[in-house]
Amino acid sequence: MQLKTAKAPLLAALLVVAWTIPALAFGGLPEFTDLAKRTGDAVVNISTEKTVAQSQQMRDFFKFHQRGTPFDDFFDQFDKFFNQNPNQQPRKERSLGSGFIISQDGYIVTNNHVIQNADQVQVKLRGSKDFIEAAIVGRDPETDLALLKIDPPNGDLPTLPFGDSEKAEVGQWVIAIGNPFGLDHSVTAGIISAKGRIIGSGAFDDFIQTDASINPGNSGGPLLNMDGEVVGINTAIIASGQGIGFAIPSNMARRIIEQLKTDQAVHRGWLGITYQPVDDKTAQALGLGTARGALVNEVIAGQPAAKAGVQPGDVILKVDKTDIAEAGDLVRAVASLPPGRTITLGLWRDGKQRSVKVTLGERGDQLQAQGDDGAPGAPGDAKAILGMTVRAVAPQEAEALGVEPGKGLLVTEVDNGSPAQDSEIRPGDVILQANQKTVNSVSDLNAVYEKDANDKGVLLLLIQRQGNTIFRTITLPGK
Repeated sequence: MQLKTAKAPLLAALLVVAWTIPALAFGGLPEFTDLAKRTGDAVVNISTEKTVAQSQQMRDFFKFHQRGTPFDDFFDQFDKFFNQNPNQQPRKERSLGSGFIISQDGYIVTNNHVIQNADQVQVKLRGSKDFIEAAIVGRDPETDLALLKIDPPNGDLPTLPFGDSEKAEVGQWVIAIGNPFGLDHSVTAGIISAKGRIIGSGAFDDFIQTDASINPGNSGGPLLNMDGEVVGINTAIIASGQGIGFAIPSNMARRIIEQLKTDQAVHRGWLGITYQPVDDKTAQALGLGTARGALVNEVIAGQPAAKAGVQPGDVILKVDKTDIAEAGDLVRAVASLPPGRTITLGLWRDGKQRSVKVTLGERGDQLQAQGDDGAPGAPGDAKAILGMTVRAVAPQEAEALGVEPGKGLLVTEVDNGSPAQDSEIRPGDVILQANQKTVNSVSDLNAVYEKDANDKGVLLLLIQRQGNTIFRTITLPGK
C-alpha cells in the first residue's frame, strides 16, 4: 500500500509536466477573437449574374424529337428535371464569392474566376442587407486576380493591408475569411502547410498551401497572418482533399493589383523562347554539375532573346541577380519585369558561364508552333544507334518537317525497350544537334556518339517535333 500511495503523487506530477511542456514549448494555442474582429469588416461578399445560353449539343439533342411519338414522355420528363427544351430562352446564372477592401475609396480584390463573364457584379458589406453595384476595373486571367471598384457608402470603409508573403513561414498560423457555400463571413484557422506549390493552373503557379478550411465561395477572400495582414488570396482547393487549400502569394498579387489599378491591364516581360527543366542527366551532358536553371529549346526569330544572341542549348541560370533554380522560376522572374527593360541573363554555354543583355518585349498570347508529323520519304542511309534508326532528311521532306533542306536526321524507328524509347524519342522526330553539335548525317551522329558522348556517358539531343524544339537525354548503356 505504501508503494501505491507513494506513486500517486509522482504520477500526478508527471501528468502536470506532460501537459505543461507542450504549452511552454509552443506558447499555448493562439486566440483569434481579436484578429477576426479587426479584419472581418473589410471582407465582402460578391454576387455575380451572367446570361447562359442553351448549348448547341442540347439543341441538337432535341432536334431528334417529333411530337406524337412514343418518346414524348421521355423528352417531357427530361425537360422537367433538367429544365431543357429546344425553345428555352437564355437563363440567368448566379454565383457567390469573396473579396476584401484595400482602400477607403472602394477598391476590392477578388479572383478573376469569381467575376469572369459576369453581366453584373454586386458587393455586400458586412452588416448590410443591401448589395452595391461594383465595376470591374481590370482582371488578369493568368494569375486569377481581379480588381473591383465600388462607390463608398457613408463613412470610411475598413481596409486590409498586404503583408510580405516571402516572410511567411511554413507552420505559421493563418486565418481565412470568406463566404463558403453562401455562409456569410465564415472564419477558419490553420497553418501555412507549404509554399511554392505548383498545381498545374498556369504559368505563374507559386501557391501558398494552407490547412485553414477553404470551400467554394471562399474564392477571392483573404488569407491573413496574425498581424492582420493579407499574405495570400484564397483561390483553389483539391476537391477530393480535406485541409488542402491554395492561395496566391500577396507579393505577386500586390504587383498585379497595382498594374490593374493604373492601366486596367497587366504588362509582362517577354524573352521569346521555349524552355524545359534541367534534369540530372542533362546537367551531366552539359557539364553543369547540379541540375538547375532553364534549358532553352528554341529561340523564336525576331524576338528579344534572338536579338540578344541567346541560343538553343543555353541554360539560363540568372535573371539579373535572381537565381533560376528551377525552370518555372524563369517565367515568373521575367514576367515580373516591365516590357522595355534591359536585363542581364546569366547563361551556361559550352561549359562556361557568360552573360548577355536582353531588352524585354511584351508577353502576349502564348506562341504555339504548328507542324506535321514526319512522313516517309526517299530511302537513305540508316543505322541503328541506341535502339533508334535514323537517316538524313530528304529534300522533299524538309518543309513538311519544319526544317531547312539538308538539316537534321529523321528518326524512322525506335526499338521497344531501347535507351532511345526510355528517353521518349519517337519516330518522326528530327535530330538537329547531339551534345550541342550539329548533326546532318549519320556519320556526324556517330562521331559524337563515339567520342564526346562516351566521355560524358550521355547523349543530349536537340529534337524538332511537330514544329517545336525540345531536348532529350539518352544515357549510354553501361554508364
